[in-house]
Amino acid sequence: MRVVAIAALLLFASGIAPVRAQDADMYAAWRPLFQREDNPPAPPDNPLGPDKVMLGARLFADPRLSGDGNRSCATCHRLDRAFTDGRRRPLALSHARLARNTPTLFNLAWSRFYFWDGRAPSLEIQVGMPIEAADEMHGDWPTILRRLGEDGELVEKFRGAFAEEASPSQSSIRKALASYVRSLVSPRTRFDAFIEGDARALRPAEVRGFGLFVGKAACVLCHVGWRFTDDRFHDIGLRSKDAGRGAVAGGTPGLTAFKTPSLRELTHTAPYMHDGSLPTLAAVIRHYSGGFVARPSLATTLNRHLRLSAREKADLIAFLRTLSSENAPARSHGAAGLR
Repeated sequence: MRVVAIAALLLFASGIAPVRAQDADMYAAWRPLFQREDNPPAPPDNPLGPDKVMLGARLFADPRLSGDGNRSCATCHRLDRAFTDGRRRPLALSHARLARNTPTLFNLAWSRFYFWDGRAPSLEIQVGMPIEAADEMHGDWPTILRRLGEDGELVEKFRGAFAEEASPSQSSIRKALASYVRSLVSPRTRFDAFIEGDARALRPAEVRGFGLFVGKAACVLCHVGWRFTDDRFHDIGLRSKDAGRGAVAGGTPGLTAFKTPSLRELTHTAPYMHDGSLPTLAAVIRHYSGGFVARPSLATTLNRHLRLSAREKADLIAFLRTLSSENAPARSHGAAGLR
């Protein structure tokens, strides 16, 4: 049903003339689709709770989870960069580069798959994989449990969050980290005010850019919903030898596809794409406006003939910037009711 609704709205938007700020109400039909949620969902076996979230935040920054005790989750997922690191690709323990760009952690509570290739089906599974990966944190669970178990204050925090456990376990560490990540909800922006009916929240160029986003450029076909992602996997024509989803169980063999990233806080998460190959939003727009590699596996949602004028590109970028807070997020935005 949502696909049908989007298609109908696209037909409507494609016929809209250049939009003035006072015409913003013509986009009222889009409001239900982009209405944000602020209460993160959680699985029944790991409900959110303040003690668990605070414990997870502490573990997130704890280098004792790494093999050499010098690296934590926060090493690559920095608070001041919307939980990315600003690099094209992060440094491995070997000082080489990892294969993929560090993605933001905002709004993952609503996701269905994790990592660029979707190989992790839950956050509880995902958070443990970088800890164990030889080129990322290279931690081993017996050593981790021994280190944390020797910290009396931390053990008490585990008991407060997991009353049924006398000491830290691999399961409780994973659950605490997953809870913390679920609590990370991106800040509200001017776009949210616009969607809620404040026609003055966006400037004329930004409103025109939204019209392009849901109309001519059809970005909304993949970047849909308040998180601006369909949580699906697409080949968008990047020049990359990475097999992506095609190399993962459940993916289509040979299909070079990657998960649609959220666009929330994107001004703080450059460079872009799974390989960090596009340094700026202008480069991203050029890619989609005829800069991609045309091949049979290219996503059917991608407009192969899209061409944008200089003004249209500027308007689209102006709109995209409204999906970010005015300043880089300086703290995590915990789940409602957990503070």
